Amino acid sequence: MSSRVLGLVRASHPEPAAAVTTVSGLLAWGVGHPPTGIASVVLAVLASQLAVGWTNDALDAERDATVGRTDKPVAAGAVGRRGTAWAAAVAALACPLLALTTNPRAALWLTVALVSALLYDWPLKATVLSVVPYAVSFGALPGFIVLALPGEPTPPLWLLTAAACLGAGAHFANVLPDLADDARTGVRGLPHRLGAAGSRAAAAGLLLAATAVLVLGPPGPPSILGLAAVGTAAVVPALSWYAGRSAARAGRRPVAAFRAVMLVALIDVALLVASGRVV
Repeated sequence: MSSRVLGLVRASHPEPAAAVTTVSGLLAWGVGHPPTGIASVVLAVLASQLAVGWTNDALDAERDATVGRTDKPVAAGAVGRRGTAWAAAVAALACPLLALTTNPRAALWLTVALVSALLYDWPLKATVLSVVPYAVSFGALPGFIVLALPGEPTPPLWLLTAAACLGAGAHFANVLPDLADDARTGVRGLPHRLGAAGSRAAAAGLLLAATAVLVLGPPGPPSILGLAAVGTAAVVPALSWYAGRSAARAGRRPVAAFRAVMLVALIDVALLVASGRVV
């Protein structure tokens, strides 16, 4: 793989892109999509994630260079800003086209999720409304997956609410490692206004709320596995804060908080799949 191609892959934010795409594929399988439906969901969601990641790095190239983010390929010169922007545009156009292989109503929901996420990249990232795109985009994602089923069933409100809480929690966790760098370049989203302690509390509370809604929202009594998942959602963020502090003291970028969000998301989806209580 050439260095330019590798740089473009790294500029896509591959870890969260892979996590969100994997979670979406598991949920598609769990709600009963056939193999072709799962493929449509996975490809459309992957395109949306690539578009958002590449847009973010293309827009933030100057800011990343200012704070010495050598882990960002565009800022480090491993891939060109213009090429990254073109890749983002192609992925953004491909996303609704791939989603249309399901049905127009479902494609509209994923398009809303994509547009919302792009609005975070600019201009909402630096405003008090920075959490809104995360809540909207994550909330719309399971809506797309459920609506893409044959018959276009209505997504349950509890599922959308849980996903929105998970997305909002992901925002607070994702920004934590960048609070100081963002302050140097004038970015003041909601987590920056709350500070590190407030953002950690918000992330932990929203993760716990997301899992609790998934366990208590569907009809019927919660299972033992569900209650165990709630307990896990309460413990995992606390462990991630400790790991993040250790990484920071060692001079590494503390990304444990965002990985904790992805872990809780995978646990939640596994719980849904095992329970069969999605639709």
